[in-house]
Order: sequence, then C-alpha cells, then structure tokens
Amino acid sequence: EPSQSTTTITPCRRILEDMLITSRSIRCVFTRSPLPLLLLLFLSSNIPTAISMSLAATPATNAGNPQTAILRVYGPDANGIVASFAQLLYGHGCGIIDSENHADHEGQLFFERIHFDYSGMKTDRITLTSGIEQVCQRFNMEPPQLDWGDKRKQVAVMVSKYDHCLWELLLRHRAGELNCDIALILSNHPDLKPIAESFGIPFHVFKVTKDTKKEVETQELALLQEHSIDLVVLARYMQIITDDFCAAYPVINIHHSFLPAFIGGRPYHRAHARGVKLIGATAHYATADLDEGPIIEQDITRISHRDEVDDLIRKGRLLEKSVFVTAIKAHIEDRIIVYNNKCVVFDG
Repeated sequence: EPSQSTTTITPCRRILEDMLITSRSIRCVFTRSPLPLLLLLFLSSNIPTAISMSLAATPATNAGNPQTAILRVYGPDANGIVASFAQLLYGHGCGIIDSENHADHEGQLFFERIHFDYSGMKTDRITLTSGIEQVCQRFNMEPPQLDWGDKRKQVAVMVSKYDHCLWELLLRHRAGELNCDIALILSNHPDLKPIAESFGIPFHVFKVTKDTKKEVETQELALLQEHSIDLVVLARYMQIITDDFCAAYPVINIHHSFLPAFIGGRPYHRAHARGVKLIGATAHYATADLDEGPIIEQDITRISHRDEVDDLIRKGRLLEKSVFVTAIKAHIEDRIIVYNNKCVVFDG
C-alpha cells in the first residue's frame, strides 16, 4: 500500500514542484502548513474527473458561432402572417435576430424578410422547411426563399473595356464589404486581364461575333455551371446577352439613367447638348426585355451649365460604381424580393 500511495502522488508532486518554481505565493503556503499541500494533491488527482463533469454539464450549443438563415416570403396580405412565422420558428427552437416587412396596399401584397438563428434548432432543416412551406400554403403565398447561410455565393463578372465598375467591385470585395466569392471574370476583350491577375482571379476571354454569339454563350454558360455560379454581374459588359442566359442565372446590369431619352452611343454628349440638370445610374436585373428589368438601385447627381461633357462622364462613373456595388450587396445579403417586374429591397 505505501508503494501504491507513493506512485499515485509522485506525478502530482512533480506538477506541484514545477508550480512552486514559478509561484512564490504557493511556495509560501506550503512552508507554513502541510495541509494545503495535501488538499492540492487531492484536487490535482481529480482534475480529469472535474473536467469531464464540466464538459458533460455544458449544453451543446453554438453560442460562440451562431448559425443564421434568411427567409423571404411574399403573397396576399392577411392578418396573422407575422405571428405564424414567428410562432413556427420559436416552436423549432430558432430565434429571430431581425425582421422587416412591407405591405403593398395597392396590390394587396405582403412581403417579409426574417433573419433568424437556428443554432439551437430542436428539429432539422427538412422539418423546418416543410413547416415554412405549410404556412405559405395556408396564406396562399409564393414558394418561400430560404438561405441557410452556410455557403458563400459564387459571383461571376462579365466586363468589356471600361474598368471603373470592375475596380470598385474588386476593391470593395477585398475590403470585406461583400460576403461572396468572385470566382471568375469573363470578357470579350483581353484588355483588363492584368486587373484580374492582380487580384488573383481567373480571367477568361470569349471573342464574340454575330456568327459565333450563340456558340460562345453556350461555352460561357458551361463555364459558369462548372464553377457553381450563383450570380452574374455585368460590369459595363458591352454585349447583349440572350434570353436563355437571363433565364439560367440572375444577372445584374449597370448603366446610366438616360434611358430611354438618350438611347445608343455618346449619351453624355447628347445629354450635355440637351442641357440636362440631373444625371444618374441604374442597376437592375437583366431580363428578356433589354434594360427594362426590375430596378434594384438608382442614384442621381445634379448638373449645372458649368459642367462640360467630361464632367458629366466623371460624375456618371462615380454614380455607376456606387450603385453597382450597392445592388450586388443587396442581392448577396438576400434583401431583395422581385415581383411584377419590380423589387422590394429591404434595409438589412
């Protein structure tokens, strides 16, 4: 028995001796009385048990790393929609972080975006999704849009020769303002390849002619599918994309706001000649109807008689850059609901 006791205590004593070397206060305690030493020996021999009990008593939560999702719904306006979704999420163990809704009184439609935490969900995604669909069916709403937030959106950029929107997008993405991955850049010219290389983004050139347009677009769509692209953005891409392309992916386009007044080339020159007092930029979803898709974001700035054509172009590009990235950010953050060829854009 004495030998067993010595064997048991020796490792603990070694640990405590190391502690004595680095702690004067503990050394002082030990020199006064052997009782604290015996107490520490006992506690040290039970440290693994104490740790095990502590871990077992800790609930399995993700409090330090919450899992959040975003739900978007819309349909006929009715009483009880907000309460129904709130009760459903609560019943599944989810907590609402923030919620925003809007009522279109003219169209008698209701829109809601719910950002919720499902770290403590008591069921599973399939069960919760089924419950959400049932609530939508009960209120005759459109199918819900639910993003679980566990996959970064993959974005593809299409650009020609103008580089201002591309620079703005890449710089603000590098700054961490856009929660997405810019997977690749496609262009019909090689001019901007050095920009892509400086950011480490693959750059693909597809020469487009009237005769090869359909064939080239098929190749582009195959490349986008290979990279699991979620969104395509046109950073001043000076080619008209087809209806099939618009149907395959959500596409965000940016252009000046002179349409339909100054269609075609040299719009700033003609606007200056006309003496316009406002210029602007528009970001919208591309559809089969050229430049008539649902508008996501717009902005304007004033023009005076002192402004020359170059001033209009400079101010216009500043607007285009800001509006373009703002629209992309709204899409990436699931803050847009499209209906009747227009958008509800929540603040987020």
